Amino acid sequence: MKAFCVSYSSMITFKHTLGLVFALAIFTVQLSFAKGEESLLRLSFRHVVDGRPLSLDSLRYTNAKDETYSITRLSYLLSGFALETTDGEIVNLPDQFAWIDSEKRRTSFTLTNIPSGKYRSVRFFVGLDTAVNHGETASFSADHTLNPNLNGLHWSWQGGYIFMAIEGKFQIANQELSGFSYHLARDPNRTSISIAANLDLSQPLTFEIDFDIATLLNAPRRISFSSDGNSTHSLEGDPIAEALVRNLPRAFRLHRLISDTPEILQASSVKPLYLPSEYSVYPLTFSRLFPVPNLPLDNPLLQERVNLGAKLFNEKALSKDNSISCSSCHIQSNALTDTNRFSLGIDGQLGTRNAMPLFNLAWKTSFFWDGRAPTLRHQALIPIEDPTEMGEQLENIVEKLAGMDGYPEAFLKAFGSTAITPERIGLAIENFLLTQISYRSKFDKVVSGKDQFTKSEQRGFELFMTEYEPRSQRFGADCFHCHGGTLFSDHQFHNNGISVIDAVDAGRMVVTEKESDRGKFSTPSLRNVAVTAPYMHDGRFQTLEEVVAHYNSGLIRSPTVDANLAKHPISGLGLSKKDLGSLVDFLETLTDEIYIDSGTEEDRPE
Repeated sequence: MKAFCVSYSSMITFKHTLGLVFALAIFTVQLSFAKGEESLLRLSFRHVVDGRPLSLDSLRYTNAKDETYSITRLSYLLSGFALETTDGEIVNLPDQFAWIDSEKRRTSFTLTNIPSGKYRSVRFFVGLDTAVNHGETASFSADHTLNPNLNGLHWSWQGGYIFMAIEGKFQIANQELSGFSYHLARDPNRTSISIAANLDLSQPLTFEIDFDIATLLNAPRRISFSSDGNSTHSLEGDPIAEALVRNLPRAFRLHRLISDTPEILQASSVKPLYLPSEYSVYPLTFSRLFPVPNLPLDNPLLQERVNLGAKLFNEKALSKDNSISCSSCHIQSNALTDTNRFSLGIDGQLGTRNAMPLFNLAWKTSFFWDGRAPTLRHQALIPIEDPTEMGEQLENIVEKLAGMDGYPEAFLKAFGSTAITPERIGLAIENFLLTQISYRSKFDKVVSGKDQFTKSEQRGFELFMTEYEPRSQRFGADCFHCHGGTLFSDHQFHNNGISVIDAVDAGRMVVTEKESDRGKFSTPSLRNVAVTAPYMHDGRFQTLEEVVAHYNSGLIRSPTVDANLAKHPISGLGLSKKDLGSLVDFLETLTDEIYIDSGTEEDRPE
């Protein structure tokens, strides 16, 4: 169970308590339904183009304007579910929401608490009602559909959710490849969908729905990426948003009905790994504006375990020649990153990527620039065995630590036993890294009304949060698409136009083996960015001025460059030197001096 102690300042103390922990494990329950009982309806969405399954990142589709296009992202929120009985009565199913995302293969969910009976249609909305759309987001649990850190569909400082995001690339004849980014949002654009079908819910049923992208872009209103515009953020009166709302009801249609007894997820209790008989719960403190993090349920935050993790993080014995520790390349004063372009390993060896900062990791779901580690406990052990970094074998580490003063006792306090294992080393370092939270920058003080931006910082903030959309007379820097939200990262993988397609480092593709992931790297948080130079996965830029200049005019076009960058003119955004300076001034307000100076979370003043 996760208990909260909320103050009315600007933070939340998150206690990862142990008495009532919910498991990640699931088990299958077979359901039987008698007449008069409640039933289930699983909605499963098939994303298609002209009735054929959608292939993401494939430049193969043609619209009514003879533009060839691909879809790289299709993500949307559904709410307001209701069923119409055969007698015409509307049965509302309140407080049920769905997030559907094609790239993440999140394409189905189950409606519950439905009175058993016969129905003739299903109704829902693309988008959220006003109260939910503008309500508090930080209170949603980590796995809740509307948690912004999960769905990546909240506009944060601009307010409200994106109801539907559809992004991709397009090309006209032999012209330069470009991108489009359509974000349907704002209360008036919440769109009602009704699909007729004969439903007998005396037993659970699966309702397969086709969502046809060709219809969405062509009928009844034809949308041209080149002539109508390659982006929309749904401003009042925006013709692209109006066309999407007009087309949406026709784009959803029944594919088929399947009678089945679905599996449902139920929480079952699980004991935390290696819980000692006596322990102190570690209070995790973060901004009240941050979404709830999805902490590992089998590795609760314990003060004793955090202390051990911190000791191991600074332990040079983890390297083969006892010369370097994790902290050698992740320096506190630089927000736990390295000031060198490539970190120095044992025997003077250089790595091939810049060391990533290690704060606010509780909100990430994969680690390293290419995302190859699924958890922090895995991430912590990989550099130890990497021959170009610490170059040691885990079995040797265990033997070393067992013979060193203090470690057997520290493992006893953290895990209830003096046994030292690679698993426990990973768990301890994971515990420590999860406590590295940064949330007290000047920016945070401005948001809470305790400070003010300078004129230049305010201009930089406006540029950062404003899209580049000339047809709407909006000429922002368009940074928020990848670096929006309170964490200043979408935690996704993007090709940001810094490398040619046949670059030596293929990025995310090394892990997924998908050509569409070539040149994509994890999006780092921009918090503390002023102290984490050099920048990019290969440390090619030494200053923030170089970084903003790259996005202003230095993009390298390739088939996998992100759609939100590909939609910009080949000549660049054309921001003035003064505006570029304002962007840098704003980015510098994201530095958390308390975090980088104190070294430990407990040293922070309330």
